[in-house]
Amino acid sequence: MPDLLIELLSEEIPARMQARASADLKRLVTGGLVEAGLTYKSAGAFVTPRRLVLCVEDLLAESPLVREERKGPRADAPQKAIEGFLRSTGMTRDQLETRQTKKGDVLFAVIERPGRPADEIIAEVLEATIRSFPWPKSMRWGAGSLKWVRPLHSILCILSDEAGARVVPLTVDGIASGDSTVGHRFMAPAKFSVSGFEDYAARLKKAFVLLEPEGRAGKIWHDAANAAFAQGLEVVEDKALLSEVAGLVEWPVVLMGDIGNDFLGLPPEVLQTSMREHQK
Repeated sequence: MPDLLIELLSEEIPARMQARASADLKRLVTGGLVEAGLTYKSAGAFVTPRRLVLCVEDLLAESPLVREERKGPRADAPQKAIEGFLRSTGMTRDQLETRQTKKGDVLFAVIERPGRPADEIIAEVLEATIRSFPWPKSMRWGAGSLKWVRPLHSILCILSDEAGARVVPLTVDGIASGDSTVGHRFMAPAKFSVSGFEDYAARLKKAFVLLEPEGRAGKIWHDAANAAFAQGLEVVEDKALLSEVAGLVEWPVVLMGDIGNDFLGLPPEVLQTSMREHQK
Protein backbone atom coordinates (compact mmCIF):
# COMPACT_ATOMS: atom_id res chain seq x y z
CA MET A 1 0.00 0.00 0.00
CA PRO A 2 1.33 3.46 -0.85
CA ASP A 3 2.44 6.23 1.49
CA LEU A 4 1.24 9.80 1.03
CA LEU A 5 3.41 12.88 1.52
CA ILE A 6 2.02 16.42 1.47
CA GLU A 7 3.91 19.68 1.96
CA LEU A 8 2.35 23.14 1.75
CA LEU A 9 5.19 25.67 1.41
CA SER A 10 4.44 29.32 2.10
CA GLU A 11 5.84 32.51 3.52
CA GLU A 12 6.43 32.46 7.28
CA ILE A 13 3.58 31.12 9.41
CA PRO A 14 3.24 32.98 12.73
CA ALA A 15 4.66 30.82 15.51
CA ARG A 16 1.48 31.01 17.59
CA MET A 17 -0.55 29.44 14.74
CA GLN A 18 1.74 26.56 13.85
CA ALA A 19 0.72 23.83 16.29
CA ARG A 20 -2.98 24.23 15.59
CA ALA A 21 -2.40 24.42 11.83
CA SER A 22 -0.44 21.17 11.91
CA ALA A 23 -3.22 19.43 13.82
CA ASP A 24 -5.88 20.88 11.50
CA LEU A 25 -4.06 19.64 8.40
CA LYS A 26 -3.91 16.12 9.80
CA ARG A 27 -7.54 16.18 10.95
CA LEU A 28 -9.00 17.56 7.73
CA VAL A 29 -7.02 15.42 5.29
CA THR A 30 -7.20 12.11 7.15
CA GLY A 31 -10.86 12.70 7.98
CA GLY A 32 -11.65 13.38 4.33
CA LEU A 33 -9.75 10.30 3.18
CA VAL A 34 -11.51 8.00 5.64
CA GLU A 35 -14.90 9.45 4.77
CA ALA A 36 -14.18 8.64 1.12
CA GLY A 37 -13.21 5.07 2.00
CA LEU A 38 -9.41 5.35 2.16
CA THR A 39 -8.15 3.93 5.44
CA TYR A 40 -4.51 3.98 6.53
CA LYS A 41 -2.10 2.63 9.15
CA SER A 42 -0.73 5.83 10.68
CA ALA A 43 -0.34 9.54 10.04
CA GLY A 44 2.02 12.23 11.30
CA ALA A 45 1.96 16.01 10.93
CA PHE A 46 4.92 18.39 11.11
CA VAL A 47 5.36 22.14 10.90
CA THR A 48 8.17 24.64 10.38
CA PRO A 49 7.92 28.40 9.93
CA ARG A 50 7.47 27.92 6.17
CA ARG A 51 5.80 24.55 5.70
CA LEU A 52 2.95 22.33 6.81
CA VAL A 53 3.68 18.64 6.28
CA LEU A 54 1.59 15.47 6.49
CA CYS A 55 2.78 11.89 6.07
CA VAL A 56 0.23 9.06 5.80
CA GLU A 57 1.49 5.47 5.84
CA ASP A 58 -0.07 2.39 4.20
CA LEU A 59 -2.97 4.14 2.52
CA LEU A 60 -5.41 2.08 0.48
CA ALA A 61 -4.65 2.34 -3.24
CA GLU A 62 -8.35 2.74 -3.98
CA SER A 63 -11.60 3.00 -2.10
CA PRO A 64 -13.58 -0.23 -1.73
CA LEU A 65 -16.69 -1.15 -3.69
CA VAL A 66 -19.76 0.27 -1.96
CA ARG A 67 -22.97 -1.76 -2.01
CA GLU A 68 -26.14 0.00 -0.90
CA GLU A 69 -29.67 -1.35 -0.65
CA ARG A 70 -32.70 0.92 -0.76
CA LYS A 71 -36.18 -0.21 0.07
CA GLY A 72 -38.84 1.12 -2.27
CA PRO A 73 -42.62 0.95 -2.62
CA ARG A 74 -44.71 -2.19 -2.93
CA ALA A 75 -44.52 -3.94 -6.28
CA ASP A 76 -48.20 -3.12 -6.91
CA ALA A 77 -47.87 0.52 -5.86
CA PRO A 78 -49.12 3.28 -8.19
CA GLN A 79 -46.87 3.87 -11.18
CA LYS A 80 -46.01 7.39 -10.07
CA ALA A 81 -44.63 6.09 -6.76
CA ILE A 82 -42.47 3.56 -8.60
CA GLU A 83 -41.25 6.19 -11.07
CA GLY A 84 -40.27 8.48 -8.20
CA PHE A 85 -38.25 5.68 -6.62
CA LEU A 86 -36.53 4.99 -9.94
CA ARG A 87 -35.56 8.64 -10.31
CA SER A 88 -34.09 8.73 -6.80
CA THR A 89 -31.94 5.67 -7.47
CA GLY A 90 -31.06 6.32 -11.11
CA MET A 91 -32.15 2.80 -12.03
CA THR A 92 -34.68 1.27 -14.42
CA ARG A 93 -37.63 -0.94 -13.50
CA ASP A 94 -35.96 -4.15 -14.65
CA GLN A 95 -32.94 -3.44 -12.43
CA LEU A 96 -35.02 -3.53 -9.25
CA GLU A 97 -35.43 -6.65 -7.13
CA THR A 98 -38.80 -7.85 -5.85
CA ARG A 99 -38.71 -9.39 -2.39
CA GLN A 100 -41.39 -10.92 -0.26
CA THR A 101 -41.96 -9.19 3.07
CA LYS A 102 -44.65 -9.18 5.74
CA LYS A 103 -46.28 -6.34 3.83
CA GLY A 104 -46.24 -8.21 0.54
CA ASP A 105 -43.93 -7.92 -2.45
CA VAL A 106 -41.66 -4.87 -2.12
CA LEU A 107 -39.23 -3.36 -4.60
CA PHE A 108 -35.56 -3.01 -3.63
CA ALA A 109 -32.73 -1.21 -5.40
CA VAL A 110 -29.23 -2.64 -5.01
CA ILE A 111 -26.76 0.10 -5.91
CA GLU A 112 -23.09 -0.71 -6.38
CA ARG A 113 -20.55 2.08 -6.60
CA PRO A 114 -17.11 1.04 -7.84
CA GLY A 115 -14.00 2.03 -5.92
CA ARG A 116 -12.10 5.18 -6.84
CA PRO A 117 -8.31 5.56 -7.21
CA ALA A 118 -6.50 7.10 -4.26
CA ASP A 119 -5.03 9.82 -6.49
CA GLU A 120 -8.48 11.10 -7.40
CA ILE A 121 -9.72 11.14 -3.81
CA ILE A 122 -6.54 12.75 -2.43
CA ALA A 123 -6.71 15.55 -5.00
CA GLU A 124 -10.31 16.35 -4.04
CA VAL A 125 -9.67 16.18 -0.29
CA LEU A 126 -6.48 18.26 -0.40
CA GLU A 127 -7.97 20.98 -2.58
CA ALA A 128 -11.00 21.22 -0.29
CA THR A 129 -8.70 21.35 2.74
CA ILE A 130 -6.57 24.15 1.30
CA ARG A 131 -9.56 26.23 0.21
CA SER A 132 -11.37 25.92 3.55
CA PHE A 133 -8.42 25.82 5.94
CA PRO A 134 -9.41 27.36 9.31
CA TRP A 135 -6.64 29.91 9.79
CA PRO A 136 -7.40 32.40 12.60
CA LYS A 137 -6.26 35.10 10.17
CA SER A 138 -5.64 34.77 6.43
CA MET A 139 -4.89 36.94 3.41
CA ARG A 140 -5.25 37.12 -0.35
CA TRP A 141 -2.38 38.09 -2.64
CA GLY A 142 -1.93 38.82 -6.32
CA ALA A 143 -4.94 38.34 -8.56
CA GLY A 144 -6.04 34.99 -7.13
CA SER A 145 -8.96 34.18 -4.87
CA LEU A 146 -7.17 31.75 -2.54
CA LYS A 147 -6.86 32.75 1.12
CA TRP A 148 -3.93 31.46 3.18
CA VAL A 149 -2.11 32.64 6.28
CA ARG A 150 0.72 33.96 4.07
CA PRO A 151 1.26 33.59 0.30
CA LEU A 152 1.34 29.90 -0.64
CA HIS A 153 4.27 29.05 -2.93
CA SER A 154 4.04 25.35 -3.73
CA ILE A 155 2.20 22.09 -3.11
CA LEU A 156 4.16 18.86 -2.81
CA CYS A 157 1.87 15.84 -3.05
CA ILE A 158 3.20 12.37 -3.87
CA LEU A 159 2.25 8.73 -3.42
CA SER A 160 5.15 6.30 -3.04
CA ASP A 161 5.42 2.52 -2.93
CA GLU A 162 7.82 -0.24 -4.01
CA ALA A 163 7.42 0.80 -7.64
CA GLY A 164 8.51 4.38 -6.96
CA ALA A 165 6.87 7.74 -6.42
CA ARG A 166 4.29 9.62 -8.46
CA VAL A 167 2.78 13.07 -8.21
CA VAL A 168 -0.88 13.34 -7.28
CA PRO A 169 -2.07 15.89 -9.84
CA LEU A 170 -4.07 18.87 -8.64
CA THR A 171 -4.07 22.62 -9.15
CA VAL A 172 -5.26 25.15 -6.59
CA ASP A 173 -5.57 28.76 -7.73
CA GLY A 174 -2.87 28.29 -10.35
CA ILE A 175 -0.49 26.38 -8.06
CA ALA A 176 0.15 22.91 -9.50
CA SER A 177 1.29 20.03 -7.32
CA GLY A 178 4.71 18.48 -7.79
CA ASP A 179 7.40 16.36 -6.14
CA SER A 180 9.86 19.12 -5.27
CA THR A 181 10.54 21.54 -2.45
CA VAL A 182 13.31 23.87 -1.27
CA GLY A 183 15.52 24.01 1.78
CA HIS A 184 16.43 26.91 4.04
CA ARG A 185 15.53 30.26 2.50
CA PHE A 186 19.12 31.57 2.58
CA MET A 187 21.38 28.59 3.22
CA ALA A 188 19.90 26.14 0.68
CA PRO A 189 17.27 27.81 -1.53
CA ALA A 190 17.72 25.47 -4.52
CA LYS A 191 14.81 23.24 -5.51
CA PHE A 192 15.09 19.44 -5.19
CA SER A 193 12.80 16.45 -5.75
CA VAL A 194 11.92 13.80 -3.18
CA SER A 195 10.65 10.23 -3.42
CA GLY A 196 9.01 9.71 -0.03
CA PHE A 197 8.94 10.91 3.57
CA GLU A 198 12.28 9.46 4.68
CA ASP A 199 14.00 10.90 1.62
CA TYR A 200 12.18 14.21 2.19
CA ALA A 201 13.21 14.53 5.86
CA ALA A 202 16.83 13.55 5.12
CA ARG A 203 17.17 15.99 2.23
CA LEU A 204 15.62 18.79 4.26
CA LYS A 205 18.13 18.23 7.04
CA LYS A 206 20.97 18.44 4.52
CA ALA A 207 19.34 21.66 3.30
CA PHE A 208 19.37 23.15 6.83
CA VAL A 209 15.76 22.49 7.80
CA LEU A 210 14.81 20.56 10.95
CA LEU A 211 11.31 19.28 10.35
CA GLU A 212 10.19 18.53 13.90
CA PRO A 213 9.46 21.45 16.27
CA GLU A 214 10.66 19.34 19.20
CA GLY A 215 13.99 18.82 17.46
CA ARG A 216 14.45 22.55 16.90
CA ALA A 217 13.50 23.35 20.50
CA GLY A 218 15.84 20.66 21.81
CA LYS A 219 18.76 22.01 19.78
CA ILE A 220 18.12 25.57 20.97
CA TRP A 221 17.99 24.51 24.63
CA HIS A 222 21.04 22.26 24.39
CA ASP A 223 23.21 24.82 22.61
CA ALA A 224 22.03 27.71 24.80
CA ALA A 225 22.68 25.75 27.99
CA ASN A 226 26.17 24.82 26.82
CA ALA A 227 27.00 28.39 25.79
CA ALA A 228 25.78 29.72 29.14
CA PHE A 229 27.67 27.06 31.10
CA ALA A 230 30.90 27.98 29.32
CA GLN A 231 30.49 31.52 30.69
CA GLY A 232 29.54 30.38 34.18
CA LEU A 233 25.89 31.25 33.60
CA GLU A 234 22.58 29.41 33.66
CA VAL A 235 19.69 29.71 31.19
CA VAL A 236 16.36 30.75 32.72
CA GLU A 237 13.84 28.09 31.72
CA ASP A 238 10.82 29.39 29.80
CA LYS A 239 9.01 26.64 27.90
CA ALA A 240 6.56 28.98 26.18
CA LEU A 241 9.37 31.20 24.89
CA LEU A 242 11.39 28.19 23.77
CA SER A 243 8.41 26.85 21.83
CA GLU A 244 7.86 30.23 20.20
CA VAL A 245 11.49 30.65 19.16
CA ALA A 246 11.49 27.12 17.73
CA GLY A 247 8.62 28.31 15.54
CA LEU A 248 10.63 31.24 14.18
CA VAL A 249 13.55 29.33 12.65
CA GLU A 250 14.02 26.24 10.50
CA TRP A 251 17.70 25.81 11.40
CA PRO A 252 18.40 27.25 14.86
CA VAL A 253 21.86 28.61 15.67
CA VAL A 254 22.50 29.90 19.19
CA LEU A 255 24.56 33.07 19.60
CA MET A 256 25.58 34.76 22.83
CA GLY A 257 25.81 38.52 23.24
CA ASP A 258 26.28 41.08 25.98
CA ILE A 259 23.89 43.63 27.44
CA GLY A 260 25.38 47.05 28.02
CA ASN A 261 26.16 47.87 31.63
CA ASP A 262 23.94 50.94 31.39
CA PHE A 263 20.90 48.63 31.23
CA LEU A 264 21.86 46.17 33.95
CA GLY A 265 20.59 48.49 36.67
CA LEU A 266 17.02 47.73 35.63
CA PRO A 267 15.09 45.13 37.65
CA PRO A 268 15.62 41.57 36.35
CA GLU A 269 11.90 41.26 35.61
CA VAL A 270 12.06 44.27 33.28
CA LEU A 271 15.09 42.89 31.44
CA GLN A 272 13.56 39.43 31.06
CA THR A 273 10.19 40.77 29.92
CA SER A 274 11.83 43.03 27.34
CA MET A 275 13.92 40.19 25.93
CA ARG A 276 11.03 37.74 25.97
CA GLU A 277 8.58 40.02 24.20
CA HIS A 278 10.72 42.13 21.87
CA GLN A 279 14.15 40.62 21.23
CA LYS A 280 13.53 37.33 19.44
